[in-house]
Amino acid sequence: MRWPFARSPRASVDRSDWIDEVRWHALLSDEAFLTRLDADQRTRLRALCGAFLATKAINGAADLVVDDAMVARIVVQACLPILELGLDAYPRFDEIIVYPGEFIIDRESTDEDGVVHRWREFASGESWDDGPMVLAWDAADVAPKSRMPSFAFNVVIHEFAHKLDAGNHAIDGVPAFSRRLHPGLDVAGWRDVLERSLDDFIARVEAVERAIPRNVDPDSIRADRYYASLPLDAYAATDVAEFFSVSSESFFVAPDRLQRAYPQWYALLAAFYRQDPMRR
Repeated sequence: MRWPFARSPRASVDRSDWIDEVRWHALLSDEAFLTRLDADQRTRLRALCGAFLATKAINGAADLVVDDAMVARIVVQACLPILELGLDAYPRFDEIIVYPGEFIIDRESTDEDGVVHRWREFASGESWDDGPMVLAWDAADVAPKSRMPSFAFNVVIHEFAHKLDAGNHAIDGVPAFSRRLHPGLDVAGWRDVLERSLDDFIARVEAVERAIPRNVDPDSIRADRYYASLPLDAYAATDVAEFFSVSSESFFVAPDRLQRAYPQWYALLAAFYRQDPMRR
């Protein structure tokens, strides 16, 4: 386990005034989950956004022109999870690539028999190991109105949670802990609560899937009302890494359902992020 928070601070230029007052207040009003922050937290978040911008290039792909308003919206969401952790909580990377909408990722895996399977997958976000972040602007800007409206949705927080997860050189749902900031957290205790919470969530998802009539495609909009009883998007059942990232979305955007369903897991997230949205 490495301790990224123990490194000497990275050099950066203060760009806290880059997000002007008009744009800043527009962000605070547009992103409802930011209204939970007090005045001191908002001031520090704005400064953190400036420091973050000084270390990253944010570039458009597929002919997308990324303007200042788009950059500000992405950056404020990226910085909220590290408000109490600092910029060094994220592993070093230099670029955020923004597509207009979903982009295609080539996937490959080898099964137990040694057969290689290749396929293409549409995605709204991708966090590359030791590399750039890739985002779809239509997802980073607003949650899709037609899908799972009852769930928290924030592709930026989701993908940056993966960056935090990568802090210990493994995408395993266990971020790197700081001796100074996380004295009460340990890997064994974290894994225990994470795995028990995930097992329970998988059982809930399987129960929902059994309840969906055979004439309803479980991946269609018609099935959404069945999944709406879950405390998280069903995608969280994929594995421990996705459970951590989907939970992080919920933690910052709509924390009440997460806290009710998994109070121990919520408490660990609050201890790691050093924030408690339900208390604000």
